[in-house]
Amino acid sequence: MMLGFLVRPMDALGDSGHDVLLKKAYELKEQYKETEALAVYEQIIVADESNYEALCQASLLHSLMGNRFSDDTRKLNHFSTAKDYAHRAYLLDSMDARSNYAMALSLASLAMVSGPKQRLAMINQTKAYLDGALAADDKYADAWHLLGRWYFKMANLNFAEITAYKVMLGGMAEKPATNKDAIYAMEMAILHNPNNLRYYFDLANIYQEMKNKDACVYTLQRAMAQNLDLQTKEELELSRRCKMMLQAYQK
Repeated sequence: MMLGFLVRPMDALGDSGHDVLLKKAYELKEQYKETEALAVYEQIIVADESNYEALCQASLLHSLMGNRFSDDTRKLNHFSTAKDYAHRAYLLDSMDARSNYAMALSLASLAMVSGPKQRLAMINQTKAYLDGALAADDKYADAWHLLGRWYFKMANLNFAEITAYKVMLGGMAEKPATNKDAIYAMEMAILHNPNNLRYYFDLANIYQEMKNKDACVYTLQRAMAQNLDLQTKEELELSRRCKMMLQAYQK
């Protein structure tokens, strides 16, 4: 579907046109119109393949949208495109937090739809980009959250995964990841953005896995106490799942 603000050719708009459309895409994203926002970012990229902002944002949106599909083929298409855009942004500025985070998120997303060997390789690569993102911006809440997920995954590898990982890398890292590392990273994410329900939910799940009922209940209560203005289906579903988990513990 062609939108009204997409009709005018980009080469007629020039750099100022890029700014106008970047602003429009940002506004659409803030209104949770991700598909429309992505269309604008990709139009900018077609006209200006080195537009760093558009590359980063398009990558993040493809990672987000890929997660909404149930079939792996559509997920893979979105995640592969996300990685391509992220890599192009990274080549433009490898020191910036956004390009590093976009790379980390696309790799983590691709890992979910890849075979065992590829999955472990991508999970391993993710850490370096998260370190890069947080080195550039240590208040980057989404990067802390993804790092928490990374620690949790690495701390809970099964025997087969540990064996494969050792073979792939020639041995595990000097300091094995722990659930405590995951908790710290999740708490840092919450510290820098206390209004993201996903952070609380994932932290509660870590405590649940550790069979720490008190900490799990406390985390869920913190989430509910935020009285967040839930806007999307994903947020409403997360809220429902938090309430169900809390109710199960309070029976």
